[in-house]
Amino acid sequence: MAKRITKDDFRSNKPMRRRRKPMTEEQKAAAVERLAKAREVRLKKNPPKLKHVHPDVLAKPDDDWLSYEKVKGWIKYNKDLIPSLNQEIRANQKGAIAKLESVKGYIRQMETYLRHGVWLSNFCGENQNRKVVWECIVPSYDKDGNINRQRGVYYKDLGFVWGEQDNDID
Repeated sequence: MAKRITKDDFRSNKPMRRRRKPMTEEQKAAAVERLAKAREVRLKKNPPKLKHVHPDVLAKPDDDWLSYEKVKGWIKYNKDLIPSLNQEIRANQKGAIAKLESVKGYIRQMETYLRHGVWLSNFCGENQNRKVVWECIVPSYDKDGNINRQRGVYYKDLGFVWGEQDNDID
């Protein structure tokens, strides 16, 4: 007569894992404190190398508009916006898809800046609320030898942004 197959034939012989006893509030607080101290010690011994970040970005001071810490915070803020924008899309709100794609594009541009050190967007800030002033590094010349200038661009030879002064000549 053949042996009857049961569920127990497919179970492993591994012993059952015992559940942990729940921690008290004091034990939780002590564990949080120990982990915080351990993280500090680990960061001091082995700081992050940030090989994925361009050296020019890391060289900027923390109070600079395009410093690593600020841009990292802007990326986090904009990534946190994505779920609410997805809800707006599901609710069929007008312009929600455009907002979402704009935020995703801005996140991509900021991540590109961190990798390559070149800011691609015309705006910066958490909500893209600050306009970037471009700087002319090497001027171009017309047939007569005059410098071609554009409004809103900073020129080193002038020392100001072209088009913002009252006495600018086009």
